[in-house]
Amino acid sequence: MNPLQQIRRLCSLIGAALVLGASIGALLPCVGAAADQGNAEHLPLRHVADIPIPGHTTRFDYESGDPERHLLMIAHLGDGEVVAFDTHDARVIATITNVSAVHGVLVIPELSRVFASATGTNEIVAIDEKTLQVVARMPGGVYPDGMAYAPDVHKLYVSNETGKTETVIDVSTNQRVKTIALDGEVGNTQYDPVSRHIFVNVQTRRQLIEIDPSTDTIVARIDLPGADRNHGLLIVPQSRLAFIACQGNSKLLVLDLRTKRVSQSFEVGRAPDVLAFDASASTVYVAGEAGVVSMFRYDGTRVAKAGEGPLGPNAHVVYVDAMTHRSYFPLKNLNGRPMLRIMAPQ
Repeated sequence: MNPLQQIRRLCSLIGAALVLGASIGALLPCVGAAADQGNAEHLPLRHVADIPIPGHTTRFDYESGDPERHLLMIAHLGDGEVVAFDTHDARVIATITNVSAVHGVLVIPELSRVFASATGTNEIVAIDEKTLQVVARMPGGVYPDGMAYAPDVHKLYVSNETGKTETVIDVSTNQRVKTIALDGEVGNTQYDPVSRHIFVNVQTRRQLIEIDPSTDTIVARIDLPGADRNHGLLIVPQSRLAFIACQGNSKLLVLDLRTKRVSQSFEVGRAPDVLAFDASASTVYVAGEAGVVSMFRYDGTRVAKAGEGPLGPNAHVVYVDAMTHRSYFPLKNLNGRPMLRIMAPQ
């Protein structure tokens, strides 16, 4: 049967279902399989809970967690607060205030520290993970956003989006030690434990910058064909892959870190932002501004889309707990209040 005959056959089946009053939903798996040749059209997730978050119905940004302590830290950007959430008891345990227009948040369990980028005051705020109290503030450059930590040199690397630089902070002294010019608007920053290098998106140059933390010098500028405002970034070290979310054209690029070349490209939901990884299932989550979440799996050879669908209004932020494999999506306005939507693999 040729493709046209297949389509006609499927239409005939759907029409028959309508006449008989049958559920079209029962036919959708068949339709999806024929149309996408195995690419799922739904999210392989089940809903666990919606937990209210204190504060106003304003924008959230990055999340970061410590699975051992069951601690999830959420940047409530619009409220200028960092929300501390207990993933074991499924409840908010604290809010850290006076973190103006907080964008980035990064938990570093070995230091018992949380760092948050207070974009409104161009500061980096250090929070004690045990007491959940602010312990230090330091200059963060112009418009600090994403952050990454290089453990060998005890340095924090901060993306200064509109400042077009990378701020380097010595976490042992809480002092800024270097500012690296990147010559373009900066997206997210990630650390690669295999090369022990820092990678940074420069979204107006369509490049990924590689920095050697031992010298704080740029060692490579990797061109990204097909990129448009490459902002989101995720390094999967064991696979030697970098996943790059492009907000301008709603694409996910897969970069082979061995060859420094883009190996695959995928369409995703509008304006993809934050990425997360579930190592046990080799699954990448891509959350976008339109509330659409895309999921991809890597089988050791190729990346393939595992599912895609709406998760919730403005669900552009995601965190996956490495121990429970649950995923957490802060939603700024769900029925008139901010909510943390918790999902789990099916």
